[in-house]
Amino acid sequence: MRSGFLLAVLLLPSLLTGCFGEDLKNASSLVEGESYPEPWDRTDLTYDDTDVFSRVSVNGTYPIGAVESVYVPVPSITLADGGAGAAGGAEVHLGLWLPVIEGCDYSSAENLSDDCLVPVIAEIGPYYNDGDVDALTPANRLGRMLIENYVPHGYGVAQVSVFGTGESNHCMDLMGTDEQRGIDAAVTWLGTQSWSNGKVGIIGKSYDGSTPWQAATFGNPYLATIVPMSGLIGVHELMWRNGSMEARGMIMHNGVYGSFGVDGDTEDSHNLCEGYIQGYANGPAAYLSGGMVNYAGNSYWTERSFLDRVVQNYNGSVYIIQGMQDWNVDPHMAFPAHQIVEDAGIEVKTLAGQWAHDYPDRLDGHSGLSSGRGEEAYPYTLRWDWADEMLYWFDWYLRGEGRAPTLGVEMQDNQGGWRFEETYPPMDVDNLELIGGDLSPSGSTVSATSSVTLSYGPFEEETRIVGMPTFHIDATPGLTGGHLFIEMTDGTGMHLGHAVMDLRFHAGGRDGQEVLTPFVSVNALMEFLPMDVILQPGDGILLTVSQTGEDYIPSPMASGGVTIDWTQSTLTLPIVDRPCDALFQVAMIEYGGETTRQC
Repeated sequence: MRSGFLLAVLLLPSLLTGCFGEDLKNASSLVEGESYPEPWDRTDLTYDDTDVFSRVSVNGTYPIGAVESVYVPVPSITLADGGAGAAGGAEVHLGLWLPVIEGCDYSSAENLSDDCLVPVIAEIGPYYNDGDVDALTPANRLGRMLIENYVPHGYGVAQVSVFGTGESNHCMDLMGTDEQRGIDAAVTWLGTQSWSNGKVGIIGKSYDGSTPWQAATFGNPYLATIVPMSGLIGVHELMWRNGSMEARGMIMHNGVYGSFGVDGDTEDSHNLCEGYIQGYANGPAAYLSGGMVNYAGNSYWTERSFLDRVVQNYNGSVYIIQGMQDWNVDPHMAFPAHQIVEDAGIEVKTLAGQWAHDYPDRLDGHSGLSSGRGEEAYPYTLRWDWADEMLYWFDWYLRGEGRAPTLGVEMQDNQGGWRFEETYPPMDVDNLELIGGDLSPSGSTVSATSSVTLSYGPFEEETRIVGMPTFHIDATPGLTGGHLFIEMTDGTGMHLGHAVMDLRFHAGGRDGQEVLTPFVSVNALMEFLPMDVILQPGDGILLTVSQTGEDYIPSPMASGGVTIDWTQSTLTLPIVDRPCDALFQVAMIEYGGETTRQC
């Protein structure tokens, strides 16, 4: 096959020897035996930043073959599943690009030599035939990046449509059991072809970042690595937090993605499946209850919850990529998921930057962020080394070549600084505990028309708040329930983080009680979404407690005000000390100067 990336990188003149501190133009190549450097050693490397996505430093040598259109049968879909199971012949469709390797005839029935066997990188989602993109067309969102970067390095790339979308038949099942079985069938097909080395990786963002988690629930022996970017560990987990529903939660299933499957063509009848129909009822039901709504055999939400099954069944590796300012897929999809996966013995790395619902290398998206939502971290958010990073990850887990990646978390703070943590939150955090009564509360009643502010500070020195701060609040609903939203800002009013809770879920998580007893106090174990923020010396924090905020809808039980006993409430801020020399500088970005960060 091709020469390994380690050998190819020896020819790259921009790579440095020693400490990587020399001028690039005068830098020598790596000596034989050195591997692609760690992220903190890439500061002085150069990358191609002329396209909308990053490119590998060393182009591969194999031509890209013509795209193939493939229909993969899914025999596990039967008459009992309705849709294409009843009509006969459930299939998922994919577009496939393979490298052209001299002497390798992929159409031959004869066994191919080891030099002809290639691993496959797949992107799986509902968006093929969305606008001018189909499964046979490289898409700017990710497909072109994968095809142009990695097929020349000897990888196959597949663009796979989930059921009910693109050229795949059957039901648009919104991450349900049928969709999962279709994904698993595609993985098996890609891993068992005569030209395959038996290793499949899945990468994608958003919905396409959720399909890797779905695939990993099966323990499929051909699935070697997944790279979920802003991907869902579960549908309910995304749209409900501590019983509180996002505005889109009730209608997302059928109102949005349902339109992919019901679009006025002859295949619409295939969507008459149990999972599809259940979506219309389970969104409103979950809003009313706040919980998983499992009753009388209805398992709509548990079928769409992935992480528990991943840690039970999966035998590959995980590379999580998450925007810490992502509104669409909140960072609690990455933390504490990273720790849960790590504790299960699965090899895992996370790259978490202060971008929104985006890729690590997209200038247009990163440059448009607002204050408190990533603007302060730009342009240090841009990771032009990302294509190389993925190549070295895939080389190891899909080929067994190169060096073992250093596992852990590359985290970026809200001022742009990057650092590496062995896990996240770090093990050496110092928890600062503050009693609510010491935070100078402006009142004690939170309702639709009243809010309460609390403050702390100023801090005498630079303070780094990391992970998931908690605020355990002693709250008394006036009637049958209540809903609380907390925003944390700094002294300038810049957003730092937020927490939300339906008080029926005062213990946290997805298990609550149907109603609360009026005028009976509960201790609401509120937890902020993951954050990594810096407060400058002399700055403090402001907490605003209101009935709701962001895009959350007040609980249907929040019909009255909530009285809070601040003397029985505790704010915990996880704080860690990381001096400037603990941070690293990313490549292609100039540091220093009067208007940019100094370290």
